[in-house]
Amino acid sequence: MTLTIGYYPGCSGAGTSVEYDQSTRAVCARLGVTLRDVPDWSCCGSTPAHTVNHVLSAALSARNLELAAQAGLEVVTTPCPSCLANLRIAGHKMEQPAFRDDVRALLETECETLAETKSTLQVMVEEVGLDEVQARVTKPLAGLRVACYYGCIMNRPPEVMQFDDPEHPMAMDNLLTACGAEVVPFPLKVECCGAAAGMPRKDIVAELSGRLLDTAAGLGVDAIATACPLCQMNLDLRQGQANAARGTRHAIPVFYFTQLMGLAMGLSAREVGLSKLVVNPKPCLERAGLL
Repeated sequence: MTLTIGYYPGCSGAGTSVEYDQSTRAVCARLGVTLRDVPDWSCCGSTPAHTVNHVLSAALSARNLELAAQAGLEVVTTPCPSCLANLRIAGHKMEQPAFRDDVRALLETECETLAETKSTLQVMVEEVGLDEVQARVTKPLAGLRVACYYGCIMNRPPEVMQFDDPEHPMAMDNLLTACGAEVVPFPLKVECCGAAAGMPRKDIVAELSGRLLDTAAGLGVDAIATACPLCQMNLDLRQGQANAARGTRHAIPVFYFTQLMGLAMGLSAREVGLSKLVVNPKPCLERAGLL
């Protein structure tokens, strides 16, 4: 198949989650999806901007959506749920005439046409399809037991996101099943990991992330798959902090789902950025015969 779609990498994709961006681009290329970056994209406001000023936050996102539309990109995808939430909420609020006027005044543009935003997870399921994904698998993830963790904003609020079930999403489960993994039902798949509280309240993150890790370990999984840079950071980079705070000794690799898809499609460890992970993923991948 061939599909061209706009792409918004987001600030973390150019920095702390570069391996997510790298694996997303590589997997999309393998699936025949051409990603065109939004020209001159800028920060969408990320997590905290809307807590300060809703109009300013929406203006940041609306600027990107207008640039995409001007470049002929009707749909823009982003791998990051925080970016997705900001972009979709901005598009939703811009339907209100008074709110749109406030944003127009800030941007000094008409903002008449804005691109639609979809998560990369949604594009892979709805635009590419599970059959096409399965057809591209050359090295099935057989023998790898995975818990899929979506985080708390990928599908919420449902009236804005309009994708998958807000309480029991299955898109990532289905994608990794199509790639041959044994996906274990994870009861905390949409519970919060602590999100952006990692700096001001490490105790909260240790408690919430620790509970997720405890549950995953109790299910006997080899790894956790996630679709969110904040979630991945809290469960992977801060796994040692959770262990220290809770007296546990977890060593569970936390992959981006695109990294696992890439391995299943024959991409190398370097091509999907495995060296960026903090908890060593090699033992579980070697046991499964994937390295």
